[in-house]
Amino acid sequence: MYNVKSLKAEEFIDDEEILETLAYADANKNNVELIDSIIAKAKETKGLTHREASVLLACDIPEKNEEIFKLAEEIKKEFYGNRIVLFAPLYLSNYCINGCTYCPYHGKNKTIPRVKLTQEQIRQEVIALQDMGHKRLAIEAGEDPVNNPIEYILESIKTIYSIKHKNGAIRRVNVNIAATTVENYRKLHEAGIGTYILFQETYHKESYEQLHPTGPKHDYAYHTEAMDRAMEGGIDDVGLGVLFGLDKYRYEFAGLLMHAEHLEAVHGVGPHTISVPRLCPADDIDVDEFDNTISDDIFAKIVACIRIAVPYTGMIVSTRESQKTRERVLHLGISQISGGSRTSVGGYTTEERPEDTTQFDVSDRRSLDEVMKWLIDMDYVPSFCTACYREGRTGDRFMALCKAKQIQNCCLPNALMTLKEYLEDYASEETKAAGLKLIEKNIPDVTNPKAKETLELRLKKIEEGERDFRF
Repeated sequence: MYNVKSLKAEEFIDDEEILETLAYADANKNNVELIDSIIAKAKETKGLTHREASVLLACDIPEKNEEIFKLAEEIKKEFYGNRIVLFAPLYLSNYCINGCTYCPYHGKNKTIPRVKLTQEQIRQEVIALQDMGHKRLAIEAGEDPVNNPIEYILESIKTIYSIKHKNGAIRRVNVNIAATTVENYRKLHEAGIGTYILFQETYHKESYEQLHPTGPKHDYAYHTEAMDRAMEGGIDDVGLGVLFGLDKYRYEFAGLLMHAEHLEAVHGVGPHTISVPRLCPADDIDVDEFDNTISDDIFAKIVACIRIAVPYTGMIVSTRESQKTRERVLHLGISQISGGSRTSVGGYTTEERPEDTTQFDVSDRRSLDEVMKWLIDMDYVPSFCTACYREGRTGDRFMALCKAKQIQNCCLPNALMTLKEYLEDYASEETKAAGLKLIEKNIPDVTNPKAKETLELRLKKIEEGERDFRF
């Protein structure tokens, strides 16, 4: 029985409710009057229910789809402006005891070498990332209580935060590890993590159990209820995501929004981020064996509809996607991207990209500087900002500012200052010249006179060698 406030997975992600939602969407996908009323509601930027958003996703009237895409773009600008936050994944270990059929780290894969970084190797990886200009990491590790216990993760976080190399520093560590206990989430919170990220993979319980035949991850309820335990453990920024292509995309879309509604209803805070990875090739994995893969057009529509339905959430797209696809969805709602990523364990300290321990093939293989120049050329402000997290503007405090569209008052000046740091310390001459022009162009958009005066003073100080200012 569907109950948004229940703490039981099968009640807040109720199969019958999703099937009824999809039937309702099918019945109304050409109902112009209803679609217009949903779009009108969406324009108020308070979000949509999973049922309303599912109607928009199912809609196949070309001119209405144009309105949906246009509205998604407007909402993105209203909440997030022209900023794009950059991060990099850092793979600590590919030891894993799960049997996930879509991931090369699955326990039975004997062709992949198993690697676990020592603290010294993590140190070298972090220095390599700092030398690129990164300030935000998402750490990744397979589930293996012997090789990757929580103590190893905590020690790794401590190591990462301790490294100061030249002007480099990792200021925010997000964590993407397997579902765990309230006690372990409390330890992660105390270690100072940013967002706890966990992809559901699929919300369809039967498919979920087939795709995860062995290992702790087989337990659908334990996995699906992880975010509630994380929040109980004090983590107030959590990131949702599904792996599109494992099951029917409309089912996943409805489940994802129901999960967001559940977090909001129970904890008063929806997801800090939503990721939209698509199934892609990897060692031992043939995507042709999965018959739910989605086209670029459907992918773009999903991004637009999530942006409309959950206007406050950050949206992430990784280097799984090509430059062309990333360019398309940046306009429609994406606010965070990875850049210069290596998805292998120990990949940043090698000249050649190691392919034998990658979790998935990387489509966008450009360097961070090339990604920066690309964003600047499209008039986006690349940002390495971590100010909200470090000023305690997380969870409900962040959401209150975001929903009131006040977060921009901090975000643009912070973005411009972190961009200036990058340009001074890491950029190629070409990127630096383009970036400095972009900063000058964006300063007038800081409308508070005092904030603008402070920003200009701090930009000058960054040029003189000072670092790490924040609003």
